Amino acid sequence: MGGAFLAAAVLARLGGRIGLPTIPLFILAGILLGPHTPGYTLLSNPHDLEMLSALGLVLLLFYLGLEFHLDDLKTGGRKMAIAGGTYLVLNVGAGLGFGFALGWGTSEALVLAGVLGISSSAIVTKILVDLKRIGNPETRPILGIIVVEDVFLALYLAALQPILSGADSLSAMLVDGGKAFGFLLLLALAARFGTKIIGKLMNTKDDELLVISFLGAAVFVAGVSEMFGVADAIGAFMVGLMLGSTASGERILKLVHPLRDAFGAIFFFAFGLSIDPGDLPSVFWPVVAAVVLTLAMNVAAGLAASRVYDFGTQATANIATTLVARGEFALILATMAAAAGLDKRLSPFIAGYVLLLAVLAPLAAGRSHWLARILPGPRGGKDGGGDDDGSGGGGKDGDKDQQQVPVSV
Repeated sequence: MGGAFLAAAVLARLGGRIGLPTIPLFILAGILLGPHTPGYTLLSNPHDLEMLSALGLVLLLFYLGLEFHLDDLKTGGRKMAIAGGTYLVLNVGAGLGFGFALGWGTSEALVLAGVLGISSSAIVTKILVDLKRIGNPETRPILGIIVVEDVFLALYLAALQPILSGADSLSAMLVDGGKAFGFLLLLALAARFGTKIIGKLMNTKDDELLVISFLGAAVFVAGVSEMFGVADAIGAFMVGLMLGSTASGERILKLVHPLRDAFGAIFFFAFGLSIDPGDLPSVFWPVVAAVVLTLAMNVAAGLAASRVYDFGTQATANIATTLVARGEFALILATMAAAAGLDKRLSPFIAGYVLLLAVLAPLAAGRSHWLARILPGPRGGKDGGGDDDGSGGGGKDGDKDQQQVPVSV
């Protein structure tokens, strides 16, 4: 475990010097030190980190639930719904079509629809902060699209779980689906009407007791969720949604942050351990085709969002390139697919796809002005920052805006 943390940290530090995000580097560390790569093997059995990896996944979604607020859907109203819905239709629809075109199976196609359709909120937010675009006018619709994706993801994973569990018949699938949605409904009602009671139970001035309490609640509900056919990560997300609205929400957010980073790194590292680089050549062309398709759909989604918000070409390019990244959610689906015994090509495909896009996204976002030059549309209108390099606002005004605009990670 110590070696895994140190290896991930060293590689992430090296990659950080050239502006690469940490997620693909954590995965790469796992690949390089795993049993399938020549040289030193840190862990010969990836299952040795299984529990720690599961904890990392739970904490990632728990943190997302803390950051997410139902009021976010009301901010931006109809425009946010249109932009987010258009993004999902284009990308999830293209992913589903791509999955069926590969011919790997119906369940595999449904997994690929989510893999190709959902952006990485962690990488997207990091790009916005690193490029000082938090105060840009196009950042609001970008965050709005992320919020809509988060809601869709929770429903999609809940619907996908009974399918991947291999229900024997339609009636069995409906029963499994009913149990899953019933449990989700119970959690949603608790989040809506039980905030005061939950807040009183969690309320303590002692940080140690608060950490133990929220960590126990997140892990316990995640485990119970699995018993009802709901992905453990979604159970943790719902707990985060409940606790984020309590008086202790801000403290919990700060206290869980280092835990999320530490065990989230182990989740990505453990995923890398399970990847055999020898399998990557067999999915090379499908990965390239999926990346090209994703880039095209993101440009189309950027154009649609800009039409809704009356943006110019630079803001359009910023939206299209910033949302390209795929990361933690794709790996969640890969974990679910592996547990369900789906096509073995899915894991190396998703690993290659996530690695390539996680590296390309920040590079493309930093050079979005190249894309802006060839996009159709007006050069005027509300635009993204106004700099020739498309890097967005900075300086005092950018810092001031950065404090005013909430970020949904």
